Amino acid sequence: MAESVGKQRTPLEARSPFDLRVDLGKDVPETDVRTALAEGDMGFMHSFTTGSAVDGPGVRVVGWTTGCMWRCQYCHNPDTWTMRNGIPVSVGQAIDELRKYRHGLKVMSGGVTISGGEPLMQRRFVIKVLAGAKAMGIHTAIETNGFLGAELTDADLENIDLVLLGIKMWDRDRHRALTGRDNEPTLELARRLAARKLPVWVRFVLVPGLTDDPADISQIAAFAAKLGNVERVEVLPFHQMGRFKWETLGIRYALEHTEPPTREEAEKACKIFRARGLTTH
Repeated sequence: MAESVGKQRTPLEARSPFDLRVDLGKDVPETDVRTALAEGDMGFMHSFTTGSAVDGPGVRVVGWTTGCMWRCQYCHNPDTWTMRNGIPVSVGQAIDELRKYRHGLKVMSGGVTISGGEPLMQRRFVIKVLAGAKAMGIHTAIETNGFLGAELTDADLENIDLVLLGIKMWDRDRHRALTGRDNEPTLELARRLAARKLPVWVRFVLVPGLTDDPADISQIAAFAAKLGNVERVEVLPFHQMGRFKWETLGIRYALEHTEPPTREEAEKACKIFRARGLTTH
């Protein structure tokens, strides 16, 4: 496995997470994949991007993992659904990548955020990387849909300073139609994080005609407000920037005729969260 990782020529750093990357880990034997997931000494990464000011506090490095069990209709990175589309990366490589930026991250009150895909599909690898970051004094965050949150141990959570938690929709049946999965594991993780007083930023994607029902948004807002550890809510307007990936990968894109929300529509959603006393952007 070390040999296959060492020969990887695709750069870890990408201009943006919208770069299309496929089959970068296709030559890794299945036995190595299973060992990697079980032990966490290797992971599969889409890329690292630097200079992000929207994925946690300060200026951040973001590591994008591959592998996701959800199939959100508005996903802008469907190439991250398949784990072997990613670059095989050792924990040491990932930490070395972060080490290059540690001083700047501290100066700019930033840190590292691990996103995806769904990073908890590679929980052991991700936690080892975050533990390495914390050992360097770097603030750590993870962006997750929360579906595999029950697999995080209390010790795992000690390595996470902030959770960016995606709550897609409140109504369970509509949530299944949107993502292919139930939302109760996400809500249960939210409750667990609240009990630990671990800071959370809730992320909600606003899609006209799909997730913009005021009653549904109100339910999410009421839930988030009761938790007590939600530092902010981010209402993320739907966009078409990842549409070309669906088309390139030969996957039907159901939202091809859906327009991004207007500024007024986005502000209407924000007001619902603010009415519950939540800092909302």
